[in-house]
Amino acid sequence: MAKNIYVGNLVWECTQDDLYSLFSQHGQVISSEVIRDRQTGRSRGFGFVQMENDDEALRAIDALNGYDYKGRPLTVNEARPREERPPRSGGYGNRGGYRGGPRR
Repeated sequence: MAKNIYVGNLVWECTQDDLYSLFSQHGQVISSEVIRDRQTGRSRGFGFVQMENDDEALRAIDALNGYDYKGRPLTVNEARPREERPPRSGGYGNRGGYRGGPRR
């Protein structure tokens, strides 16, 4: 079964291909992704790598956690399942203050 790995403290210039290349030195990589800000498209400084083999994934975690990558020590560990979050309230209607219309 494939193992999902969290990679944090990435340099802003890090790409999916960079992550793929770095982790493929330790085993077969299925996918890599650098998480980007929706509005700016800029890296958020972390990403995920999925590896085919659990043993290779654990060896990659051991080898790369704390590894100095382009001047920054990586944080690498097994990814936790995503937590469900309540929906964000959008819009301006619940912020208080003036809402238009006559005051009573």
